[in-house]
Amino acid sequence: MIGLLLQAFIYLCAAVIAVPIAKRFGLGSVLGYLIAGIVIGPMTGLVGRETQDIQHFAEFGVVMMLFVVGLELDPKTLWKMRSKLLGLGSFQVFGTAAAVMAIAMVFGLVWSVALAIGLVFSLSSTAIVLQTLNEKGLMKGDGGQNSFSVLLFQDIAVIAMLALVPLLALPELQAAMSHGGDDGHGTYSLTEGMAGWQVTLVTIAAVAAVVVGGHYLSRPLFRFIAATKMREVFTAAALMLVIGIAILMTLVGLSPALGTFLAGVVLANSEFRHELESDIEPFKGLLLGLFFITVGAGINFALLFDEFALILGLTLGLMLLKSLVLLVIAFVFKMRLTDKWLFSLGLAQAGEFGFVLLAFSVQNAVIPADLSQMLLLVVALSMLLTPALFILFDKIVLPIANKNQTREDDEITEQGTIIIAGHGRFGQIVNRVLLSSGYKTVVIDQHADLIEGMRKFGVQVFYGDASRPDLLHAAGLHDAKLLVVAIDDAEQAVELIKHVRMECPNLHIVARAVDRNEVYRLYYAGANDIVRELFDSSVRASRYALEALGMHPHEIEKNMTKFVDHDRTATRAIAAVWKEDVDNFENEELMSLAKSISTQLDDIMKDDGSKLVSKHHRGWTPPNVAAVQAAEQPELKPEAKPTK
Repeated sequence: MIGLLLQAFIYLCAAVIAVPIAKRFGLGSVLGYLIAGIVIGPMTGLVGRETQDIQHFAEFGVVMMLFVVGLELDPKTLWKMRSKLLGLGSFQVFGTAAAVMAIAMVFGLVWSVALAIGLVFSLSSTAIVLQTLNEKGLMKGDGGQNSFSVLLFQDIAVIAMLALVPLLALPELQAAMSHGGDDGHGTYSLTEGMAGWQVTLVTIAAVAAVVVGGHYLSRPLFRFIAATKMREVFTAAALMLVIGIAILMTLVGLSPALGTFLAGVVLANSEFRHELESDIEPFKGLLLGLFFITVGAGINFALLFDEFALILGLTLGLMLLKSLVLLVIAFVFKMRLTDKWLFSLGLAQAGEFGFVLLAFSVQNAVIPADLSQMLLLVVALSMLLTPALFILFDKIVLPIANKNQTREDDEITEQGTIIIAGHGRFGQIVNRVLLSSGYKTVVIDQHADLIEGMRKFGVQVFYGDASRPDLLHAAGLHDAKLLVVAIDDAEQAVELIKHVRMECPNLHIVARAVDRNEVYRLYYAGANDIVRELFDSSVRASRYALEALGMHPHEIEKNMTKFVDHDRTATRAIAAVWKEDVDNFENEELMSLAKSISTQLDDIMKDDGSKLVSKHHRGWTPPNVAAVQAAEQPELKPEAKPTK
């Protein structure tokens, strides 16, 4: 017992120490886990032979991760993604597998072994890539979505790979394994001794059981458990579901991760989806972290040092080959330059399913055991180098790519009194309001797909980097009356506003901000009006909350007016004492002013507001509720109009 607790303590200590340090230096949590595993394994020897057994347990983190991914994808979403799944995904898997197979055969490997290696190396790390993309906020962009589509296709393709691998068995390896006897692991299989067609029927039946059971049986079960109102029982049921499906898939020779992914997709439209996700998430995170630690701890440094040049060369060669294949696909599908590099660098590694396929290939006499040890090192080392590729993308590729775009910026042939930088979800609404109000706008954006779509709707949008001075001048910066800054990159927005303010001191600038701290930065840069993304929607939600609590509409209107006016004044006051190089909580003047303003707000909201309203606002009359309700009825006659 003490030995088990000690091992658990070592793994937890390694994670708690290494991951925050790695995050602090911008390396990401995945690299932190891998480094922790190397330190407690090959470097210090704190863990040893038990690592392989723990890794089998930790692989369940990948199983849970794919279950959560499946929960976030309903069949309709998959259908919408079909072009990217079948296009990007199939080209990547088949292209990489064919290229690796060809190179392996050149070096003298049998075609079946070469094909198996190609399949192993065609897969990328779903765990590392998805986690890193989410951490860096790249998941919602085109590059992140394209990468996700490829990873999703790879996860689905593993089903076919697991079915194909046994057909590639080498007779001489089969003979050697039959003389070697049982390996002592005592594994169970429902398909053992069956003919090929019987195995196929059992496999199809297992998949059908997951789909049908997930759709028809899981809902009554979870409703019954939810009625108990005991959170721990629901958590136990969620774990039971995942573990049960994993066992079933293992018994029929399929990947448990793919089984749980399928179950997640089936349950994506369930009313219990969010509850399942929140219950599984903590276990997924811990086990996934443990998986990466065991990958680092399980690196065979003896073999690595003996064949260092060969293994490093194979790893770098594999990553270069995959990057080239991905880059060709990115060019074929006409991705933006930055998305091309994110796509090609992000998916250049081998993946965690490589460990599964290699073990499966050895068990089925497809790949020799000694060769598989070297291939395992290549997979692990490529995963270890992946965070470095993301750092390369952030620090080197992205800045260079933004300066040297392959697609030339559009020639801006029109000028208007209003320039809108960015045409995303925020800029689109502003542009629509201004156009419908009779104003002429010049819109600049860098999302090629969005621009082409807007042009189909008849909206003129120019492709280009709005932070470039020459584009702004071409758009009529010096003659413009208004600039709306609605780009996603906060740093770009700040630099853009600083430049414009120096060029045009009297130009009115309206900017979008994500949070209050960004508001201060934009005010400091020179913006006139700044809108926090969620401020107006939060104010509206507050109105609904006060209505639900029974407050009179007249009082709600006064309270919300006072709150908005006070917030606008307070934000400007705090922005005046904000310091760019000082943390807000360390800025004593800012903290003192913020506390004073908070107290002032309490006093203002408690006041009856009569003086405020009479001095600053005209009288407000509550709407005629009956008339408003009548106006919403479909049978309303044209001449009957609600009272204002």
